[in-house]
Amino acid sequence: MATRHVLHPFSHSHLHPSSLVKALSRLQFISRTLNPSQSQTLKTRTRLVTSATASMASSSKKVLVPIADGTEPIEAVVTIDVLRRAGADVTVASVGKEKQVEASWGVKLVADALIADCAGSTFDLISLPGGIPGAPNLRDCLELQNLVKNHASNGGLYAAICAAPAVALASWGLLNGLKATCYPSFMDKFPPEVNKVEDRVVVDGRVITSRGPGTTMEYAVALVEQLYGKQKAEEVAGPMVMRQQHGVEFSMKDLNSVEWKSNGIPQVLVPIANGTEEMEALFIIDVLRRAKANVIVASVENTLEIVASRKVKIVADVLLDEALNLEFDFIVLPGGLGGAEAYANSEKLISLLKKQAESNKLYGALCASPAIALEPHGLLKSKKATCYPAMIEKLSDKSESNNRVVVDGNLITSQGPGTSMEFALSIVEKFFGRKKALELAKTMVFV
Repeated sequence: MATRHVLHPFSHSHLHPSSLVKALSRLQFISRTLNPSQSQTLKTRTRLVTSATASMASSSKKVLVPIADGTEPIEAVVTIDVLRRAGADVTVASVGKEKQVEASWGVKLVADALIADCAGSTFDLISLPGGIPGAPNLRDCLELQNLVKNHASNGGLYAAICAAPAVALASWGLLNGLKATCYPSFMDKFPPEVNKVEDRVVVDGRVITSRGPGTTMEYAVALVEQLYGKQKAEEVAGPMVMRQQHGVEFSMKDLNSVEWKSNGIPQVLVPIANGTEEMEALFIIDVLRRAKANVIVASVENTLEIVASRKVKIVADVLLDEALNLEFDFIVLPGGLGGAEAYANSEKLISLLKKQAESNKLYGALCASPAIALEPHGLLKSKKATCYPAMIEKLSDKSESNNRVVVDGNLITSQGPGTSMEFALSIVEKFFGRKKALELAKTMVFV
């Protein structure tokens, strides 16, 4: 089992106001039904709850994730997603002139702000994603450099993954005397003052570094632990269905195996919608484009820009209507409850999926989508499938639901965010073979 290198761990307790907000709403509702004496007592209690709620809300950790043209989208989006799951107030800031950036692999992301807007702000954590030329673009942004240096000098947590530890943090002198890691081919870029470590995630004092797209989930959970403590990290990791052993080879349950064919380059449709689980969508898009598949990202909404489940803004390539006239070897639905419901309610998308299934063409779904979008429309009929563990009861056939990735002929399904990389690599394996999938997994530092 891969180990994480930790020195001088640093953590804070986590206070989350959500339960108090619910209590406050309940107290306000009850107060309307009481006599004056009872109402006065309740008002006093309400003030106490309101005060506690305000105090706890103010303790929410503030995080900055800068992005640039060429940023590795998995590393940015997974970090944002996981930290927001933990309750962090994450600002995504573009270091370019516009909020929209062209990340690696043709992924378009829209930031919350420009880096100039963040100049007077303070943060509990600043985390730099990698990617080429993303990491150099972050390094060359003087505003970001000054912000990170001031943050570090004030004792703030800072972190980087993939190329960014060597290209940005080390070049700014912020890793001197510390243990750190980065993308394998950039290890020789570290200056002699940095103690190079090849672990998947390295924590040294207030600095966290990691290796690449395939280590991002471990990295993001480590950030949660440094901000909020181990218990909160475990609470966040559990529902994501993360792997028990990082770095080991992936596998899938392959039933009724058939050859997945295409005319040379697989044509793949990935629908997205408001509420789509962003990390699931990004793993699929990123990995399949690395494998040289032609991936079309289509918005099921009326606009190209969608707001995913953890409020990451993604810009699709086309609207769904434009994709309806194209032929696809494979159609695959990411999860996310809101996204899955949008797919289920889209007559055009469901019609397209039914035609795909009836023609024995390839289709798949992840997380909530098998249960919410495929099952009610008969698209799992006579098929073995898996889905998000909390939704297993919605499947008519639960016999394979404990498996992380299940292939049944022309259908592939998977469990959740923590199985997304295995899911995407299994698709690569079905189209291109095991050797290609493993090469890609190694390149991404997943295995």
